[in-house]
Amino acid sequence: MSASKIYFASDFHFGVPDHSLSREREDLVVSWLEEIRTEAAEIYLIGDIFDFWFEYAAVIPKGFIRFQGKLAELADSGIKITLFKGNHDMWMFDYFVKELGIQIISDELVLERNGMKFYLHHGDGLGPGDTKYKILKKIFRSGFCQWLFARIHPNLGVGIARKWSMQSRLQNNKKEEFTDIDKEWLVSYSKELLLKEQYDFLIFGHRHLPLDIQLGNSRYINLGEWINFNSYAVFDGESLELRYFKKRED
Repeated sequence: MSASKIYFASDFHFGVPDHSLSREREDLVVSWLEEIRTEAAEIYLIGDIFDFWFEYAAVIPKGFIRFQGKLAELADSGIKITLFKGNHDMWMFDYFVKELGIQIISDELVLERNGMKFYLHHGDGLGPGDTKYKILKKIFRSGFCQWLFARIHPNLGVGIARKWSMQSRLQNNKKEEFTDIDKEWLVSYSKELLLKEQYDFLIFGHRHLPLDIQLGNSRYINLGEWINFNSYAVFDGESLELRYFKKRED
């Protein structure tokens, strides 16, 4: 039986809260990738895979080589892998494309599979509010800002970025909770999208909370994160299911 399923995951946040716990999470993610490899035709990683990432001309952040090696192995075996930029790892350029054969997506991606239409986006900077971040995103995405940061020695540049990430929700061990659908800004954004165009599934990360919400004939899916939930979604050609990974005991 040929591989035919499509897998979606996001927000591994390798680097948070420290190297030791991130290594444990890396092993868990590698185990998940190994488990799905026989059924996966495509894998979409929807942003914030790393808690910080910046590609200098000849340097990348060290660490998490087992994860990168597994991606290369799966890509070499014929599985299509797509990696989205998130708000923590938006400074991806061509390393994964050239070295691993992986497609990089900066913003949204629309897919059609088996008569189903998917809208994919990490989710940062969308919907109402969060004006401060939206301004910062435009600055950080600018070529001039990236050129300036590249002038900083990697030891200093990565150090500054690590200190910045210490302010993140996950770094401070904040576990997200659902309170009210009207307060879910990505749900509001999805409703606006659906007024213009119909999608069967709207899939996001960034929210850090696994959610599956019916919006008329469409479904809003948030993939959650891998510090508290180990959540992901799989599409088998007919239906999409939100799941939670638990490593099998040897």
